[in-house]
Amino acid sequence: IESTNPCVSGDSWALTAEGPRRVRDLLDRRVPLAIKGKTHPSTDKGFFCTGKKPVYTLKTSEGFELRLTGDHRVLRAASVARNRVMTEWVQAAALVAGDRIVLNDCRTLAGWPGKYGKAEGYLVGLLIGDGTLKQDKAVLSVWPQSEAVNGGAGSHSAVMETAFALAKRLPHRSDFRGWMAVPGRGEYRMSLGALKTICGALGLRPGHKQITPTAEECSSEFYRGLLGGLFDSDGSVQGTQAKGVSVWLSQSDLSTLQAVQRMLLRLGIAAVIYENRRGAGEAILPDGRGGRQAYATKPQHELVISGDNLLRFRDIIDFRDENKAARLQTLLASYKRSLNRERFLAEFVALIPDGEEEVFDVQVPGVNCFDANGFVVHNCGEQPLLPMEACNLGSVNLAKFVVESASGPAVDYPRLKEAIGWSVRFLDNTIDMSRYPLPEITDMVRGNRKIGLGVMGFADMLFQLGIPYNSEEALQAAEEVMHFIQEACHETSQTLAQERGVFANWEQSVFKEKGLQRRNATTTTIAPTGTLSIIAGCSSGIEPLFALSFVRTVMDNDKLMEVNPVFERVARERGFYRPELMDQVARKGSIHEIEEIPEEVRRVFVTAHDVSSEWHIRMQAAFQKHTDNAVSKTVNLPRDATVEDVRKVYDLAYQLRCKGVTIYRDGSKENQVLSFGQKKEEAERLMGAVLDRPETLSGFTTKIKTGYGHLYVTVTEFEGRPFEVFAIIGKSGRSTTAKTEAIGRLVSLALRAGVTVDKIVEQLKGIGGEHPIFHDGGLVLSIPDAIARVLEKRYMTGDNAPMFRKTEYSLLGEKCPECGQVVSFEEGCMICHFCGFNKCG
Repeated sequence: IESTNPCVSGDSWALTAEGPRRVRDLLDRRVPLAIKGKTHPSTDKGFFCTGKKPVYTLKTSEGFELRLTGDHRVLRAASVARNRVMTEWVQAAALVAGDRIVLNDCRTLAGWPGKYGKAEGYLVGLLIGDGTLKQDKAVLSVWPQSEAVNGGAGSHSAVMETAFALAKRLPHRSDFRGWMAVPGRGEYRMSLGALKTICGALGLRPGHKQITPTAEECSSEFYRGLLGGLFDSDGSVQGTQAKGVSVWLSQSDLSTLQAVQRMLLRLGIAAVIYENRRGAGEAILPDGRGGRQAYATKPQHELVISGDNLLRFRDIIDFRDENKAARLQTLLASYKRSLNRERFLAEFVALIPDGEEEVFDVQVPGVNCFDANGFVVHNCGEQPLLPMEACNLGSVNLAKFVVESASGPAVDYPRLKEAIGWSVRFLDNTIDMSRYPLPEITDMVRGNRKIGLGVMGFADMLFQLGIPYNSEEALQAAEEVMHFIQEACHETSQTLAQERGVFANWEQSVFKEKGLQRRNATTTTIAPTGTLSIIAGCSSGIEPLFALSFVRTVMDNDKLMEVNPVFERVARERGFYRPELMDQVARKGSIHEIEEIPEEVRRVFVTAHDVSSEWHIRMQAAFQKHTDNAVSKTVNLPRDATVEDVRKVYDLAYQLRCKGVTIYRDGSKENQVLSFGQKKEEAERLMGAVLDRPETLSGFTTKIKTGYGHLYVTVTEFEGRPFEVFAIIGKSGRSTTAKTEAIGRLVSLALRAGVTVDKIVEQLKGIGGEHPIFHDGGLVLSIPDAIARVLEKRYMTGDNAPMFRKTEYSLLGEKCPECGQVVSFEEGCMICHFCGFNKCG
């Protein structure tokens, strides 16, 4: 199955357990992809072409680049705290400057096999740095500070000794003499025919000493050798502990530095490229004949390694050059604190159009992502489609097809079949009536005529039937109703084939082999119905109900209590309906522990968090058995769910042959997602969202006059938002000083816990005191009022006003961008049950 989920260019690098490989070289075979230090095999098809599409170059300030389609998803850091990074998938075209994109952390990767080893790599690295490639041989050059000989007596040069020892391992003539001095120049040269042969096999040639794609495909040991030789030739150790220590590599060839950056990252070392550090010009250089003359010089670019990447560099690459090695070791030993920890994030700069070409994707069961040029990128999407296809989806509200019968409530199958027939015809008609943006899409959609009729209101149907969602009876009902829908869809599609003809690509399909006449290649899909279900007034898709009762906020902050109509009817019929009870249900979200409600009612009316992960998956599998395409479903896990719990969900989904699964762990978005519950552990969870303070923050200090003297308010900022408030009042006595400090501490705690500035100003502004005083054209009523004035002036006036009044900028967690309420995760989508906002449409 190929997916609409977009793609990367064929020249992109994918990291595999066999080493880095170009994507276009990984077609039609299972690929052991390496991501986050582990190996995850692709499907048997490996990478596949998804068509010719517009391509963009994703650029970062660190120098990492990737060519991909605009709708390909990359992993973005949603928030970064001291001990963790919260991530989210986002389309490349939706990135904005300053976004931080996640890089693949390879520090736990054991390495990979491949051509050549450390010895050949080191000699090639020296050649690229300070060597000459001729038609018949490769010549290495060094300029030691003191003379060195080939393993005999004399001054010592570790670079020369290492290169000579490695050269003797290669095939060489019997009269091979190693390093030879160039009279009058302080230079030594070593000529190697065998090294010329190796360079030829790697694709290097005279005049083109670059790290080639073939070199990038070599073993991890070759990497260590090549990088060691290159840094010995052209690298340097810069800085001090006070200003920061770093290792630099200077090159005029930017493509070589970019290859070095990719190679370092695969070894667990993140580096930054600074382009055009020195512009083009003229320099006095040796002329090769013992003299010196002016030569035109190219722009110089620099690659910089810093932070704890230096320790990684020292441990697996290091210098053979004694001076460089000693300087690095001395500077590292002088640090009295830990080096800055690498977060493996790159800052997005721009997405630049880069033509149109064939692009590729892959399916990686389990992790659903892979390493592309060092970036963590997603693979295929929800709805399995061929290149250039489009979705034509619809849903039937099952809650409308429950009727009373002699034996009790039952599904009205005759009326359901009639609705299915009309729905299939309607969806087939939309294919011909729709206007698609490209002729290729039109041809593909009309060639296969795929439609996807699904359901919503399933939980409401179970309520009416008196069946608990988490029961064998519910699984049986699910299979029965979806089997009926599937058969009815196929029957209608067959009828349409007789009336209008089979789909254009029928001759190449499995239906021809089976002798089945079909108008549509597929007919059923359980798609997300977040918005549809709100319009229809029913439960979403096949999900259990979000809550039986909740408060919806509408215009002018009016609060409206909404109760599930089936639950309300049963409550009134059984005599336990009370507005106060409905309010309690809204706060708790579940009736499981409300003993006032009869036990048999509590057993039937279960909600999402009453249902275990196993029942979520079993229900999805029941529908998947009778669905042509995929089933959209979210498994809600409790906050204390472990890695093993998540693994069990994926394993069970795989065993039951689900085509995909989405997991949402309660609290994984920094804070509780559902908007009910007042238990102690929930309060503790909110407190757990308080952000740690970075070591260094910038800010501002404002002096404001109060009735108690001058108040100095210092506000520190984190990522452009207020983070802490320190307030000091002069000459007012210990009591006033203590109260002022207390106000500052509480405001700081609120800011770090995600409370927005406008809420804090709303609480503090207008508090009266004993000594109001005029200041700057207004009346300052008290110290709290003064602090509110400072915050309001800075963050709620002028250009800053919109930013700090929007709830999505809160540090608290995932909020609805429309109404500000917390959201729910269902059917693989973010849904707001309060205003109807839905990210999936």
